[in-house]
Amino acid sequence: MTTLYHQSHRDLQDQFDSRRLADRVSELIVHQDISPEERAFIEGRDMFFISTVDSLGRPTVSYKGGPVGFVRVLDEKTIAFPGYDGNGMFLTAGNIAANHEVGLLFIDFENPQRLRVHGTASVTVTDPLLESFVGATYIVRINVRDVFINCPRYIHPYNKAGQSEYTPQAGCEAPVPDWKKLDVVQDVLPKQQ
Repeated sequence: MTTLYHQSHRDLQDQFDSRRLADRVSELIVHQDISPEERAFIEGRDMFFISTVDSLGRPTVSYKGGPVGFVRVLDEKTIAFPGYDGNGMFLTAGNIAANHEVGLLFIDFENPQRLRVHGTASVTVTDPLLESFVGATYIVRINVRDVFINCPRYIHPYNKAGQSEYTPQAGCEAPVPDWKKLDVVQDVLPKQQ
């Protein structure tokens, strides 16, 4: 049995008479290793959402996007993805440094399905994978604890209109985002900008 549930989950499951169902769902779908099918699903995505928690227990969730395959499954227990240039807040990476627990949600909006991954993460600027990701400034590695499909019934189907022009690509320099051109940030932009 997974350690997915804690007492607050159990209290609500008991209140709504869903403990047996929750246990069955966990028994049927929650596992600890990434399967070949799940690997293909993860590596076929060009975006995902990641939740992190800071040292005070305050959560945040971030959208991460890149070219298809920017998330790599290194083995059945390890996922890696690049950190790209951002707004300098480092909410996700900073939270990982303080509290390694993460949750990832991969969604296919065109053919509604989703996959959840829970684990512990690390951030490094010296990871050997860094050179293999165009535009990466650091690498996040996730040691997988739980993997499970999630019911897609409430996913609204969408069609992809295109790829962001800011997505790092070999041999191409991404345009400077408009917010980095604002006068109010010129004196505080990182020197490498």
